[in-house]
Amino acid sequence: MPLVHDRVRVRLAQLAARLGNNDWLDGDFFSAGDLLMVSVLLRARPSGLLDEFSSLAAYVARGEARPAYQRAFAAQLAINAAPSPADRESGGH
Repeated sequence: MPLVHDRVRVRLAQLAARLGNNDWLDGDFFSAGDLLMVSVLLRARPSGLLDEFSSLAAYVARGEARPAYQRAFAAQLAINAAPSPADRESGGH
């Protein structure tokens, strides 16, 4: 696992350098790229690796706070929480 964490740290450092002092990957504008990147970075949160990069942790927090992100997250959650066709046919059993 340490080797994997080291590789992830390298990629996070590259992303932090790309972000620089900008709020978003495209500078002043929140884009689909930011929406996707925030979703990807959230997966790193439980490992603690994201906490090692304060600029990326702040980036994720900014992204999560955006209404566009919240709408997309809610829509994805609704899709994942919806019963499957087989569940609907069997009445949920």
